[in-house]
Amino acid sequence: MNEALTWLRGQRPEMERWLRALVEASSHTADKRGVDAAGAVLREALGLACEVVPSARFGDHLFFHNARAAGEGGAVLVGHIDTVFSRESFAGYRVEGDRARGPGVLDMKGGLVVVGFALEAMRRAGLLEGLPLTFAVVSDEEVGSPESYALLRDVARGASCAMVFEAGRAGDAIVTRRKGTGAVTVHARGRAAHAGNAHREGANALWSLARWIDGAQALTDYDRGVTVNVGRVEGGIGKNTVPDRARAEVDFRYAARADADALMASLRALAREAAVEGTAIELEGGVARSSLERTAESAALCARYAACQRAAGLGDGECALQGGGSDAATTADAGVPSIDGLGPRGEGFHTLREYADLASFVPKAEARVRFLCGLREEAVVTG
Repeated sequence: MNEALTWLRGQRPEMERWLRALVEASSHTADKRGVDAAGAVLREALGLACEVVPSARFGDHLFFHNARAAGEGGAVLVGHIDTVFSRESFAGYRVEGDRARGPGVLDMKGGLVVVGFALEAMRRAGLLEGLPLTFAVVSDEEVGSPESYALLRDVARGASCAMVFEAGRAGDAIVTRRKGTGAVTVHARGRAAHAGNAHREGANALWSLARWIDGAQALTDYDRGVTVNVGRVEGGIGKNTVPDRARAEVDFRYAARADADALMASLRALAREAAVEGTAIELEGGVARSSLERTAESAALCARYAACQRAAGLGDGECALQGGGSDAATTADAGVPSIDGLGPRGEGFHTLREYADLASFVPKAEARVRFLCGLREEAVVTG
């Protein structure tokens, strides 16, 4: 391990070079060609066998397997190569002191670099032999992983642990809890009429939708970690026509998996109760991603990884409940203890202010090496 760490501690310039190449390969989720180009950069840099799962809708999904795959009781490392930014909205890479800026530099191309250099350090020291390991890199995470969900569950099944390299939090706190996410589009339908001459003949779809919105927003319960947010509303053609159609786009989140079905049931019940005479309300959508809940097993994994971070000179705390979803919930769905937020520190992900703290890259990779070396010793003994 000392040989691996000695090599790694001299790699910051090369880490920055690889980070630049990944960030300059613009990879908005909807841009398959761009995502695949970024994936090619990653494949060229990593020395592991790569299974490419083609996609017609998104970029291809990449699964880097060691000689023994994660399902043999090993580790599955999870990342994504897509970003929320189109090429036109945010592009380029620049460095200001210890801060690297650019689309996806923190979420989560920085995390891919951390994993890649940790694995390369171990390969050079002969430490990958005997280690059950899969590094999964999906291309649709920023839209909820609709295609890669089943792929991740399959590759995680049988692993002893899963670790996701989303953006690191302040103080290097490890994420053990994340909210689940969902979305519904609400369609209200009524009957159009002239607002002056035939108002009585109309059935106002916007009025029904407004009643539904009032009830839906009231389902927010901060103490339970439940939020409902109506983010967009549209309907009608003008003030002098009773609107026959209205539409709302809604985001909801929850901390406990048990709340997901109850929340959807409440939203559907509101659709029946809020509709005024002559109108109807229909819901399209539902739960998109499960929540990541803290378990005894994931807490133990967190403590073990925290010790590796501490040995690398990093913080070792546990993060508070996070509102954004991630693929850690998917690996947890497969019954695998999962932790998250192990990438480099930084701020501003999903904004044009996004930056990654370059000083955190080597220590974050060192923590990864320390953890995997411990896992390898166990695998050699039991294998």
